[in-house]
Amino acid sequence: MADASVSESRKDTAQTVRFRGGGFAPKPRRWTGIAVFAVLILVMEWGTQSGWISALTLPKPSDVLRTLVELYQSGQFTAHMLPSLTRLAVGGFLGAVAGTGTGILIGLFSYARSGLVPLVAALFPVPKIALLPLFVIWFGIDEGSKYALIAFGTFTPTVVATYGAVDNVDRTLIRMGQSFGLSWLSIVRKIILPGAMPGILSGLRISLAIAIILLTAAEMLGAEYGIGAYVLQAGSLYDLDRLFAGVVILSLLGVILNMVIGFLERRLLVWRV
Repeated sequence: MADASVSESRKDTAQTVRFRGGGFAPKPRRWTGIAVFAVLILVMEWGTQSGWISALTLPKPSDVLRTLVELYQSGQFTAHMLPSLTRLAVGGFLGAVAGTGTGILIGLFSYARSGLVPLVAALFPVPKIALLPLFVIWFGIDEGSKYALIAFGTFTPTVVATYGAVDNVDRTLIRMGQSFGLSWLSIVRKIILPGAMPGILSGLRISLAIAIILLTAAEMLGAEYGIGAYVLQAGSLYDLDRLFAGVVILSLLGVILNMVIGFLERRLLVWRV
């Protein structure tokens, strides 16, 4: 009788334990990021309007917005944006493709790892902007040097991220594929590449951000049109409205590229719960 009462009390106090496996799964909160930007802009607008923030330090966001509108209406936005997008697309694509391919080779083949990892380790810490004069000598002051700088700057972080992602693929899955008699190519295509894809895409986020930085630096040397050239002209005239307008354009470009990577993650990583 006592045991029955104890078991009943335990049932009364028992609580359902939720499944913890998806506890860290991200949930979309679409308006949170917009709200953060809105609050920051409102604080800056209030600070500059009230004089709490000096006009020599930070322009009014409303003035920056007006500058962006004027830039678009005058046609200068397209004149500066198209060359920048072309340079970023060509250089970033070449660097990302070459870096991903090289990283996969390093992750899969011992000879490639032994021969290329020391080379990548030597090239990775080299400041890419410092090599711009060298690329100008090699490829000329026109578009070739800009493509090469962006591609080289995108290449090394993509290589490191890719072969690190390949190394982190669960070896148990590979052994399971071998035990089921899958061929080497099937294991690479069905196990290694899907397992490494999250790390590869995360590396691309960093690589493309570096590409935007190098794009700006390359356009500051010998470019008549481009966002970097626009920012350099505004800075030389100490025109803060135009300077911050160029910074806003670069920031929006980074946000758009981040959204593109997020779209690819949703498409390519549908297997991930």
